[in-house]
Amino acid sequence: MADRSKLDDLKDVLGGTARAIAQVPDVELAYTAEAPSQAGEHLKVPMPARDLPPAQVAEARGFADSFSLKLRHHNEALHRKNAPQEAIARACFDALEQVRTDALGSRVMAGAKSNLNAALEMRMRSDPIARAQNRDEVPISTALALLAREKLTGQAPPQGTIKGLDMLREWIEESAGADLDGLNLTLDDQNSFAKLSTQLLQHLDLIKSDEQSEAEDSDDDESDEDNDDSTDDGAEEEATGDQGESEMRSEPSDDDSQDGESDQNAEELEEGAEEEMGDAGDEGMMPVRPNRAMSDLPPGFNYAPWTEKYDEVVSATELCDEEELTRLRMFLDQQLTNLQGAVTKLANRLQRRLMAQQNRSWDFDQEEGMLDAARLARVVSNPSHSLSYKIERETDFRDTVVTLLIDNSGSMRGRPISIAAISADIMARTLERCGVKTEILGFTTRAWKGGQTREDWLAADRPINPGRLNDLRHIVYKKADEPWRHARKNLGLMMREGLLKENIDGEALLWAHSRLIARPEERRILMVISDGAPVDDSTLSVNHGAYLENHLRKVIEWIESRSPVQLVAIGIGHDVTRYYKKAVTIMDAEQLGGTMVEQLAGLFDED
Repeated sequence: MADRSKLDDLKDVLGGTARAIAQVPDVELAYTAEAPSQAGEHLKVPMPARDLPPAQVAEARGFADSFSLKLRHHNEALHRKNAPQEAIARACFDALEQVRTDALGSRVMAGAKSNLNAALEMRMRSDPIARAQNRDEVPISTALALLAREKLTGQAPPQGTIKGLDMLREWIEESAGADLDGLNLTLDDQNSFAKLSTQLLQHLDLIKSDEQSEAEDSDDDESDEDNDDSTDDGAEEEATGDQGESEMRSEPSDDDSQDGESDQNAEELEEGAEEEMGDAGDEGMMPVRPNRAMSDLPPGFNYAPWTEKYDEVVSATELCDEEELTRLRMFLDQQLTNLQGAVTKLANRLQRRLMAQQNRSWDFDQEEGMLDAARLARVVSNPSHSLSYKIERETDFRDTVVTLLIDNSGSMRGRPISIAAISADIMARTLERCGVKTEILGFTTRAWKGGQTREDWLAADRPINPGRLNDLRHIVYKKADEPWRHARKNLGLMMREGLLKENIDGEALLWAHSRLIARPEERRILMVISDGAPVDDSTLSVNHGAYLENHLRKVIEWIESRSPVQLVAIGIGHDVTRYYKKAVTIMDAEQLGGTMVEQLAGLFDED
C-alpha cells in the first residue's frame, strides 16, 4: 500500500468534518484550483499546496465549513420563495442569507469561526470593495453582508475592506440601521430572517414596498378607466355620424396604443433581464443583456483587448479530470432522457436527407462505360439487342465541415446549456455518419469582474478606454478530426458548476472562424448558439456601453460579406436576427434540437 501524505489525511478529515457539520452523510468534498463552489451536496474547496501552509489549510477549512453550514441551516425552496426579482436586491438577499448560516456556525464552534474568517479574507481580496476608489465601485451586497456580519457576530470587517465599507456605511445605517439590529432576533428562523431582510431592502429603496406596488397598480387602474372612457366617447361620436372627427381621434388612439405596447415590451425585457440576473452564479453576478438599435452605436469605433496574455484556448480534458467528466456526462444524460429521443428522431431524418444527396446514381443505356449486367438477359433472349452500358453520375454533395459554437455564459445556466450540450452531441454523431466532420466549441471568460486582465489595468492606474478587460476562455469540446466516441464525455463539462461566466461573442466568432478557414473542406458552416448579446461587466463598465455589441456586428458583417464560411445563428429567448442575416430565434430551449436540424438541413438543401 502506498504511503499516505499529509494532504491525503487532511482530505479525509475535511470530508468527515463536512458531513458531520452538514448532518448529511452523502456530502462529497472535492478540491479545485478555481473558485470554490457548491452544487447541492457536492462541495469544492481550494486545494492547499502539498506542504500544507497553515493559511491555505484555514481557507480550505473555511469554505468547507461555510458550505456545510449552508446545507444544515438553509432551505433552498423557502429562499427562492422569499427572494426578490430585482438583480441588486437579489444579490443582497443572497449575501444576507450566507451571513446568517455562517453566523450560526461561528456562535457555537470556535474553530469554525476562525476558519470562516480565513475564507472571508480570501474572498475579499478579489472583491471590488478592496480596491474601490469611490462609492459607486463598492458592491452594495458586499457592504451589506459585512455590516450584517458585524451585528450578528461582533467581528470587525477584514482590514482591506474598511475603506470601501466606510463609503456606504453611513447611508446603510441611516436608512436601515434598525433592520440590521433586528436581524439578530431572527437568526434561527430562516423565514422570519428573510422577511426582515426584505424589509431592510425596501428601506434601502432596492425593492418596492407593498404600499408602493399597490399605489402603482391603483394609478394603472385609473389610467385604464380613463382610456375606457375616451373609447366610449369615440364610439358615441361615431354613432352620431361625425366620421371625420372620429377618424381624427382614432389615429392618435392607435399611436397611443403602440406607445403603450412598446413601453410594456420594454418593461418586460427589463424584467426578463433582471430575472436572469436573479439566477446569478458567483457572488450574485449575472450580465445585463443590451438591446440597442444600430442608430445608437457610436461612430469611429475601434476594438482592442487590453492584453491577451491571460487568454486561453483549452480542451475540455484540461479543465476537468476523467473521473469528473464521466460523472458530469452521466448527469447530462439523466437530465435529458426524454429530449434525447425526440432530437434523435429529427437527426435521423436529417441523416436520411443527407445520405440521399450522397447516393450513387447512374445513366443507363450508354454506348460506353461499365457493362450493365442487369440488361444482359435481354441480349441473351434477343441477340439483335446490343450490349448496354452505364455511367455513374458525379454527386453534387461537397466535402463539408460544421462548427457548432456554443455560448457558455452564465445566463445559459440550467436547462438551456443542458439542451445545447445534448443537441450538439446528437448533431455531431449524426453528421459523422454522413461523412460530415463536426467541431464543437464553447466560449466564456476565466473570471467574473475581469480577472487578471483587470488587475493589470488597475495596476497601470486605470487608463481611460482600455478596451476588452477580461480573460477569455475558449473551449474545444470536440475537434473536427476527432471521432465522436472519443469526445462524447467532454460535453459533460458544460454541466460543471462555475464554468459559465461572461461572453464576448465577437472574439469567439473570429476564433471559430479562423479554425474553419484553416480546414481543407470545400464547404464550411459555422452555427452559433447563443441566448443574447455579448456582455462583460468589467469591459462595459469602463468603455462605451455598446463596445462589445458593435464589435460583434462588425465581425458578423465581415464574415457574411467577405468570407467563404456560411454563418447561421440560433438565439434562445433573444432576437439574434438583429445581428445575423441567417438566424432564427426560439423562445423555449426545448425547441433547440429541432431548430438545429432544420437550419442545417436548409443549408444543405440550398446547396
